[in-house]
Amino acid sequence: MADQLTLEIESTADTAIVRCRGALTLATAAQLRHEVKRLLLQARSVTVDFSDLAMIDSMGLGTMAGLYVSARNAGRDLYVVNMGARVREMFSVTRLLSLFEPAGDANVRIP
Repeated sequence: MADQLTLEIESTADTAIVRCRGALTLATAAQLRHEVKRLLLQARSVTVDFSDLAMIDSMGLGTMAGLYVSARNAGRDLYVVNMGARVREMFSVTRLLSLFEPAGDANVRIP
């Protein structure tokens, strides 16, 4: 499971939730990028749920930053919720947390 990522996607007319399980790494980042970009074409907002994300590396962080820019450029919203302590720390250290922090203090915003 070290380099595996499973995505569970739930979408309605204008919102989508992507639940991530496993690791968001160099080996798996393209999978998430592809799915979220596809969802951003149809959904007004996309929420990425990291409840079951065990780890994230620099490629995963870069992918999330890129998806944030893609969402903003398309006039869409991208949220990240339920970050575990280690994942949240990685976002904080790289100063990416501030991009996703509007989801609230506990960083929980499931529609």
